[in-house]
Amino acid sequence: MSAPQFATSLRRSLLLAAGFAPALLALAQDAAPTKVDDYVVTATRTPAAANTLGTAVDTLSAADLARQQLTGIRSALSGVPGAPAFASGGAGGSTSLFLRGTNSNQTLFLVDGIRFNDPNTDYAVALGGACVSACDSLEIAHGPQSTLYGGEAVGGVVSLRAQRGRGAASGSITAEAGSFGTIQGAVTAQRGDAKNAFSFSALGGHTDNDRANNDFDSATYVLRVDHRVSDAVAIGATWRGFNGVYGSPGAAIGWGANDPDNQDRESNQLVTVFADFAPSPTLTSRAVLGGQDRRFVSENPGAFGTEISVVKNRRGVLDWQATHTGVEKQRVTAGVTAEVNHTVNTGFGNINKHQQLFAVFVQDEFNPVENVYLTAGLRSDDFDTFGRATTGRATAAWLVAQQRVKLRASYGTGFRAPSFLDLYGQSSFYVGNPKLAPEKARGWDAGVDFYLAQNRGTLSATWFDTRLTNLITFDFAAFPSTVQNVERARTRGVELSGKFKLPGASATEARFAYTYLEAENLTQHTRLLRRPRHSGSADVWHDFGSGFSAGAGVVFVAQREDVNAATFATIDGEDYTVARVYAAWQATPTLAVKARVENLLDERYEEVHGYPQPGAGVFAGVEWKF
Repeated sequence: MSAPQFATSLRRSLLLAAGFAPALLALAQDAAPTKVDDYVVTATRTPAAANTLGTAVDTLSAADLARQQLTGIRSALSGVPGAPAFASGGAGGSTSLFLRGTNSNQTLFLVDGIRFNDPNTDYAVALGGACVSACDSLEIAHGPQSTLYGGEAVGGVVSLRAQRGRGAASGSITAEAGSFGTIQGAVTAQRGDAKNAFSFSALGGHTDNDRANNDFDSATYVLRVDHRVSDAVAIGATWRGFNGVYGSPGAAIGWGANDPDNQDRESNQLVTVFADFAPSPTLTSRAVLGGQDRRFVSENPGAFGTEISVVKNRRGVLDWQATHTGVEKQRVTAGVTAEVNHTVNTGFGNINKHQQLFAVFVQDEFNPVENVYLTAGLRSDDFDTFGRATTGRATAAWLVAQQRVKLRASYGTGFRAPSFLDLYGQSSFYVGNPKLAPEKARGWDAGVDFYLAQNRGTLSATWFDTRLTNLITFDFAAFPSTVQNVERARTRGVELSGKFKLPGASATEARFAYTYLEAENLTQHTRLLRRPRHSGSADVWHDFGSGFSAGAGVVFVAQREDVNAATFATIDGEDYTVARVYAAWQATPTLAVKARVENLLDERYEEVHGYPQPGAGVFAGVEWKF
């Protein structure tokens, strides 16, 4: 896109943002300052009020997702600006996330306090099939976050965290059935008091999807236990697992299309043990010891035998941090992360390698004057495979208009480590490059948040710009082919979002998200693939009384480049708009009946070229609480 065209599109997006101003002012007619009670952890590694953050953060609660009848991580992220996720087929298909236009391997998934992915451990299968449980919360911190979390946090961090049980013992059992031979269910239980707590959930089921050899069976389960040893010490543990079996027919066109036999199986287990220690009112400390075991098997029977590729990832992590608040108006957090991982891949590259890293970080949160909040931090990651990466980050937030408006900005650097395949892979036609450096990024954003009166919601607008260098790319001119740090890219755009309750006697909640994105390969002067110029979503829910509620949602994607599954040529990707409706009837205090229609208008579309999405589907179920 030329500079004049970009400027025109940018002006349109900014005018759209400005168009919200009259509505915001009308909704905010209250002389009293707006109180924001939400606290988030991902942006600073410590609990912080949302209205003090200079980082753009989105939060999704389990209650919000349950109201919308959304259970998958992929579907949950559809309501987040700047986070388009595209699946290679129906439920269970490998899924990629392009947060703020960065590559799908440049977003860090943080699960229960430790990393879920690295350059060798893929999240794509879990993102396509794993569920969000009733005891989970999701936080998405946008922009480079490597200063707090290390590698892969270039586009941002998606944090999935099991919540502590609360209150009297309670639970639920849910069952649902519907189109495409779908049968699924869930069970939850939780309890918590000042000393002990637990929460547990298990979700899973079966669907045929909408193609031959495209069945998907899955189970997601989460357990968290907590115990307070004393006023100063609390301990706990989590166990999270995902198991999936996916019939993988491949693309519907081209060579090897509609494979009748190929099957993918994944087991991904993650366990943590954590301890919180508060020896004084001004000093707190948290340690997490975690482990991850992943096994992915792709089995492809054929005329000349069965080809089986196995990927095994094992990770051990020790993460420790301490926070000191003894200096007036400052909160200093420092810590270390030690990690060892081992990857075996019997497929392309023939990998069997170990890696160790040790990182140190420090961050200062400073409140110099009332309503002004600043942060600054540094981190150094030392890898035994390729060396050291140093990153920094600074943010600012300023509350004005009686704390009803927040102006914010951030600047940060990030990196993605080269994978074992990049460094050491070997095959007949490829050899790794052990001299690779990490991919680097520097990004900034500036935005405004409007807090509506009487805690009715928040509306936000953000401009962002990220520059990427040292991008790792294949060198096909060499023989055998290899990889080099040669390319540069830039992503920039506008994110608009809102979540609010409409005024009135009855309950009506609405949320929307829109992203305008320009994502360019500056070396090749081309658009980056699968990054839509326009994407967004909207959802409206209304409580009609007498236990009946209903809602409707829509997701759209427009103007993106893709790869033809048959010819591998770059093509204009398909635009699509997908609608859904859902309803629930609380028949008794303990029994609810639910129904939903996905792809209401039976849109025939492909998120990834050659991999059709299912058509319209009707689903109904019951939920019993006890």
